[in-house]
Amino acid sequence: MTADLTLDSSGGDRVVVISGPSGVGKSTVCARLCAALPAEFSVSYTTRTMRPGEVDGREYRFIPQAEFDRIEAAGGLLESARVYGHSYGTPLEPVERALAENRWIVLEIDINGAIQVRRRYPKARTFFLLPPSPDEQRRRIVGRRTDDEQVIARRLARADGEIGFARESGCYDRFIINDDLNGTVAEILSVLGQEQPA
Repeated sequence: MTADLTLDSSGGDRVVVISGPSGVGKSTVCARLCAALPAEFSVSYTTRTMRPGEVDGREYRFIPQAEFDRIEAAGGLLESARVYGHSYGTPLEPVERALAENRWIVLEIDINGAIQVRRRYPKARTFFLLPPSPDEQRRRIVGRRTDDEQVIARRLARADGEIGFARESGCYDRFIINDDLNGTVAEILSVLGQEQPA
């Protein structure tokens, strides 16, 4: 049974936020959600260097810090944060456009970003993904082959604090252990009142 969702675009009912520490599978879950709903993926700006396999405009829009600062000063960001020494931000216009057209939009952002989104869109749907175990989280991060041991250690050390902060923030509708991709996506779709496609 699919829930009837009469949506109030000013409340952001169709904004779906996915957060979690490094290595929990956020990008994979977001891609599956976008295909299942269907939804637009909100491509964030970042000032960090592009990783191998990434494409500008697909995972992120890679821009210089000066351009990021200009966009932020002009009010063009829904949310922004500094993470591991780099700026990240969600462009406001694609989110506003999706809501005006009554379409789903998926954001992959951190806790501080989720709090900012929730302030603007109180009805946004927010999910925090948890790793099945620290060992699995480490395996996933190492498997990316994008970070050195020092960065991996920093990401893993930060994970417990992030999880605690997320729980204390009161910002998230649901915490989901991402130990099974299909199960995770099905649970999110269920909360959204949507059915898993066959």
